[in-house]
Amino acid sequence: MKANVGGIDKWVRILVGVALIAWAATGGPVWAWIGVLPLATGLFNFCPLYRLIGVNTCKR
Repeated sequence: MKANVGGIDKWVRILVGVALIAWAATGGPVWAWIGVLPLATGLFNFCPLYRLIGVNTCKR
């Protein structure tokens, strides 16, 4: 897996993921657990969708 997520994109994904997971854990809707996806893509610096459409926000 070649890194394709970086910079501000990475931090936005992590923050949105944590916020959605916290919301779900504190009684929010079940769909808020979808926050696991942006959190994982931010932490691993890899987004499969970005690879499919040829986007790369990582400077490496």
